[in-house]
Amino acid sequence: MQQKIIILDFGSQTTQLIGRRVRELDTFCEILPYNKFPQNDESIIGVILSGSPYSVHDKEAFKADLSQIIGKYPVLGICYGAQFISYQYGGKVEKTGTREYGRANLTSIDLNCAIFKDFEKDSQVWMSHGDTITAIPEGFHVTASTSDVKNAAFADETKKVWCVQFHPEVFHTTQGKTLLKNFVVNICGSRQEWSPASFIETTIKELKDTIKQDRVILGLSGGVDSSVCATLLHRAIGDNLTCIFVDHGMLRKNEFQKVMSAYKAIGLNVIGVDASEKFFADLKGVTDPEKKRKIIGRDFVEVFNAEAKKIKDAKWLAQGTIYPDRIESLSITGMTIKSHHNVGGLPKDMKLQLCEPLKWLFKDEVRRVGTQLNMPQSLVNRHPFPGPGLAVRILGDITREKVQILQNADDIYMEEMHNYKMPDGTSLYDNIWQAGAILLSTINSVGVMGDERTYEHPIALRAVTSTDAMTADWAHLPYDFMAKVSSEIINKVQGVNRVCYDISSKPPATIEWE
Repeated sequence: MQQKIIILDFGSQTTQLIGRRVRELDTFCEILPYNKFPQNDESIIGVILSGSPYSVHDKEAFKADLSQIIGKYPVLGICYGAQFISYQYGGKVEKTGTREYGRANLTSIDLNCAIFKDFEKDSQVWMSHGDTITAIPEGFHVTASTSDVKNAAFADETKKVWCVQFHPEVFHTTQGKTLLKNFVVNICGSRQEWSPASFIETTIKELKDTIKQDRVILGLSGGVDSSVCATLLHRAIGDNLTCIFVDHGMLRKNEFQKVMSAYKAIGLNVIGVDASEKFFADLKGVTDPEKKRKIIGRDFVEVFNAEAKKIKDAKWLAQGTIYPDRIESLSITGMTIKSHHNVGGLPKDMKLQLCEPLKWLFKDEVRRVGTQLNMPQSLVNRHPFPGPGLAVRILGDITREKVQILQNADDIYMEEMHNYKMPDGTSLYDNIWQAGAILLSTINSVGVMGDERTYEHPIALRAVTSTDAMTADWAHLPYDFMAKVSSEIINKVQGVNRVCYDISSKPPATIEWE
């Protein structure tokens, strides 16, 4: 039986990072809403309570029944999770009047506490809360303090409960991974058996058991997610899988032809569909990013349904949806960051059942699975590319002319990134998580070419470093590289007279502009 850590989500924007860190410990975890704790699941070995945007005193605060958890499983409360445990068990949580936010150092640590095994003196942590635990519940004892927060951590080992007011999941808590390992491995007893190989074995078995002899159609995008999804399904059901690669007209330059050739080379049964006329017609005049995504998601499904009628007995629609897609599209706080075309655009009357083999994986885990499947590295290591394509990299309405401008600029950017060699001999492309060009078609800027005044569009270049797409930082590209790319785009792409570089991180920005 596969072991599992349950992470109860109280709405924190870093809940997914907790999950990511647990996965790094080769342990499977599942993030569930705060009020959806599963009953009678023998695979659960521990529970983590996440942070929250709320105070425990707020009327709308998320509150769970802890009686079914505490005393039955080891529990780690993080930030709001710690405050909620204190609040429920007779401690005192008070508003301090000021937010405690940013770096802090643990001035005292109980190194005999299991959660702080191998911690260093003055270890740095990251605080982010408006309330403070001013009194801990009876039976608990303080295990760490900072200069400003006496009850920075506390525990009751008899109840198997450990609480921290800081965030061990974020990068700025320097020994956060050590703390989580102490909890997941040393306290909960994880055998650390979660791996690409185990995921492949389990998933192929589940696919065989679920799908049986049914026929499946899969929408390929050319990216690593759908490619790995297709390979897994092919291993499980063989010729019962038919892949459909839809050209919505907003792919990268020559992408349709290149990807079709790559898929056929690895033995997949792929049908290519040019549906660009439909997509451009339905997107005409649409400027709102959410509407663009909804229209593209709807059209994808309509195209799939049309193709499914040509495939006898097709019962399933498979997609390469991954965990960050679902997290950004669905939130327990009711806030949607952005709808992903393969999450938010599916109609209620869809004729096919949905199959999403990768729905629990983060992007880097998908790559590891692809490598384990011996897929071509040209597919495995491709930068992520949004399902709606260049539609979400063009500000404003979508036209063929705008798409062509962006395709040409993006093609130069990608080619130069592949050609630029780093000191270790790798390409700049291989050192970047994701890159792409954005057409600011709602803006015109004045320029001069030769002796003539121009009034054309700017292109923004985006390049980020990341490990899971939940957070990302802008990449510090070499100046000589950027100078060459800028010159090439301005000189060769008609309709562009200015190139800018996006230096915003995620959060607060997203990787894509729309």
